[in-house]
Amino acid sequence: MPNQYFRFKQFAIRQEKSAMKVGTDGVMLGAWATIGNAKTILDVGTGTGLIALMLAQRSSATIDAVEIDNPSAQQAIENVNSSRWQNRVAVHCKPFQQFAKEASLQYDLIVSNPPYFIKSLKSEEAARTVARHNELLPHAELLEGINKLLNKNGRFAGIFPYVEGNVFVALASTYNLFCSKRVSVYGKINGPVKRLMLEFSREKLPLDETSIAVRGVDGEYTPEYVSLTKDFYLAF
Repeated sequence: MPNQYFRFKQFAIRQEKSAMKVGTDGVMLGAWATIGNAKTILDVGTGTGLIALMLAQRSSATIDAVEIDNPSAQQAIENVNSSRWQNRVAVHCKPFQQFAKEASLQYDLIVSNPPYFIKSLKSEEAARTVARHNELLPHAELLEGINKLLNKNGRFAGIFPYVEGNVFVALASTYNLFCSKRVSVYGKINGPVKRLMLEFSREKLPLDETSIAVRGVDGEYTPEYVSLTKDFYLAF
């Protein structure tokens, strides 16, 4: 059973109500996404609020976080309110499609650890199925919202399984969103690529392609992973 409480260096995450728990994907994306001079940030599918709080720690931006699952959204609100950044992070409990339709603001940075499995076994737990599978937020509808809400010089950053990530890159180009950074994430050195961290912009730029392994052959965290996440994990 996952811990109900996960403490980071500058904030804590309660997760007993949330469909998706704190995991490596969210931590990596929150640590990796390019902040630049972003003043406005949007986190799509915030879950516990983890990525929104990581980005609040890394920036001075105003952050909106959208979550469709009500218990998860309430958990995110609790986590935000117990942090030092409650005046900069707002949680919205509604479908992203509705948020995108109603919003008038455009964002410098949009991030998402999205529901991504297109064809896979469904979880027996309904909330976890919603969080992990993209029936309620198909990639095309995610991209439509991003296209509407991202300002002309903005960036979108997301993390995807390998196959779904490659499909997303191709689909994004039809919305004139082009992959500018691509990180292949290996669960273990010499293992298969487990995830892709991808960054998109409206301008076609030379692709910056790198890789990172979470653990070495000895099972310990790699120096690269430690370096990426050391501002957050208590253990590093």
